[in-house]
Amino acid sequence: MELKERVAYIVISLLASVAVISVILIFVFIAKEALPIFFNPEIKKEVNLRTFFLTRDWQPIGLEPKYSFLPLIIGTIKVTIIAIIVALPLSLGSAIFTAEFAPKRLREIIKPVIELFSAIPSVVLGFFALMTIASWVQSIFHSTSRLNAVTAGFALAFAVIPITYTICEDALNTVPRELREASIALGATRWQTTVRVVLPSASGGIFAGIMLGLARAMGETMIVLMVSGNAAQITWSFLDSVRTIPATIAAEMGEVAFGSTHYVVLFFLGLLLFSITFIINYIASILLERTQKRLRGER
Repeated sequence: MELKERVAYIVISLLASVAVISVILIFVFIAKEALPIFFNPEIKKEVNLRTFFLTRDWQPIGLEPKYSFLPLIIGTIKVTIIAIIVALPLSLGSAIFTAEFAPKRLREIIKPVIELFSAIPSVVLGFFALMTIASWVQSIFHSTSRLNAVTAGFALAFAVIPITYTICEDALNTVPRELREASIALGATRWQTTVRVVLPSASGGIFAGIMLGLARAMGETMIVLMVSGNAAQITWSFLDSVRTIPATIAAEMGEVAFGSTHYVVLFFLGLLLFSITFIINYIASILLERTQKRLRGER
């Protein structure tokens, strides 16, 4: 190996190591701040796992603080469901069109435009949703509140579409052209080839894109903080105001007393969110890698 190649290898390895070590250190820091829940006697008197998952109220400030995770988890799930329902048909449909049907010149326009959404700041999307989408949702569904899970989900879909579209389109493009040509040679139309050959072959990559979009939706902060209503309540209506885990951490961390029970609980929420999104991203990366190997004929 020449000197230049060896130096480049060392630099790239160091950069990769820094990225991995940074993620590990973030996890360690969050876990360290959350561990007093299990080991600090004073904090254990106020909160425990039963408090988090078997009570109904999140009211951390008051004479009798309440720290139920259920309204926050339900709020996160409701917003995420709406975001995926809206984003999935748009992103997958766009990916199929650009990968299978669009002329090359049109493809070169559509792809950058959709991916450009990822460059829009979350606060801008939140402001747009606050001023426009909220009014549309209220007028269409006649909801009592403009700020609810549906409004937040629609706004969040704009943040989910770029990543889901990119992964799905890449998965479709990795399907060997020989499979398409063989299907068409047997008399199938382009649409039949797409539905019965291309989509099944790229299903693992498409599912990985959906998973990454799911993780993106669950971890978004600013959009849901602005347009979800921030009401920590347990209801099954998607037209009620909700509060998500990321929004709770963002709204309350700046005002909490260092080392207090509230402080530790917020870090435990962060640890829970970090673990969920990490697992989702890990599963998505495995599925994507397996899809690519299968399409290359590897085991």
